[in-house]
Amino acid sequence: MTDKPAVEYRHVYEFHIRFGDIDSQGHVNNVKFLGYLEDARLEMFHGDPVRKGEEPVRGMVISRHEIDYRLPLLPTVYPIRVETWVTEARAASFKLAYEVRDDDNVYAEATSTLVAFDVEANRLRRFTPHERDFIGRYMAPAPDRR
Repeated sequence: MTDKPAVEYRHVYEFHIRFGDIDSQGHVNNVKFLGYLEDARLEMFHGDPVRKGEEPVRGMVISRHEIDYRLPLLPTVYPIRVETWVTEARAASFKLAYEVRDDDNVYAEATSTLVAFDVEANRLRRFTPHERDFIGRYMAPAPDRR
């Protein structure tokens, strides 16, 4: 997992665990974590911009997911959050890093690679300037290496 950036470069999505998320072992089923990441991405790229009167970012597909489970996530009445940030951006793809956590524990760390996709032409494409600017909001500047 990459270094975690300052709070101003992270998107935070809060949610509550649902009864149906719990498996027979009494904790959140591992596959539900991917749903939490999806919900966080949807808020990051669609919900939050729409609420702010901005154009949502569309036309991206997932090409890769990796997830490391750190602790069992047990039922709780307290909110859990997914903190998300960009770790790498290229002309037609970028990487997101995530933590599924509460104030005290990190339950899972994950990364996703997303690629720009032209749905009508059914092919990969490059990001638009608007998309690059939006993605850049969540990427901390590279450290000065002087």
